[in-house]
Amino acid sequence: MSGHSKWANIKNKKEKTDNARGKIFTKIGREIAIAVKEGGGDPANNSKLRDVIAKAKAANMPNDNINRSIKKAVGEGAGVNYEEGTYEGYGPAGIALIVEVVTDNKNRTAAELRHIFDKYGNGMGNSGCVSYMFDKKGVIVIERTSDLDEDELMMAALDAGAEDFVPQDDCFEVYTAPNDYYAVREALEGMGLNILSGEVEMIPQTTVDVTDPEMVMKVERLLEMFDDDDDVQNVYHNANLPEEEEED
Repeated sequence: MSGHSKWANIKNKKEKTDNARGKIFTKIGREIAIAVKEGGGDPANNSKLRDVIAKAKAANMPNDNINRSIKKAVGEGAGVNYEEGTYEGYGPAGIALIVEVVTDNKNRTAAELRHIFDKYGNGMGNSGCVSYMFDKKGVIVIERTSDLDEDELMMAALDAGAEDFVPQDDCFEVYTAPNDYYAVREALEGMGLNILSGEVEMIPQTTVDVTDPEMVMKVERLLEMFDDDDDVQNVYHNANLPEEEEED
């Protein structure tokens, strides 16, 4: 599975402006609203909310913003009604894409995503048209530090219920079954580890190498258009793109 997590593929793609960071906070706020709607506003009794809070902290979202989003979600009650949705389709070079959304208007969102798929990709497909090419897995990324013993950490992760442990140059990737994700994450957090990111993701079973510069540009443009859409929460794809050069 090495290299398939979003951390491994996109770790060089940092938020460059406060505006971009603000958009991320807005999207996380919607995820908080969904989690509160499903399980209430107390993280101790709502594992989905705990996961979203962990994601918010990984994105450096201030605690005040997190608490404000939870209180707003609790207070809204029957106010804004956000719904989750998933759309699938194809992109340049025949790549497969899964787009997860949180929206207050599914008709608007479906029309917007169809437009993006048609204009910048190779069309939106029916539900299930590409999801069979992906596996749903929990992915926990731990910072690699000099005082961490790789073998001991691997055994601790596996003992906690992880399915796989993949060392990288600057981090360790831990993979779990979706239902085991929170328990494994909680066990690793209890060890005092610095968790860089953690989420249940759709991981491609195989990847498509995209090397032609024109195709690379088209794929990146498509991903940018999805990223710019306020309703889009996550985009998963099976494109293996050239790595960005590190900036000095």
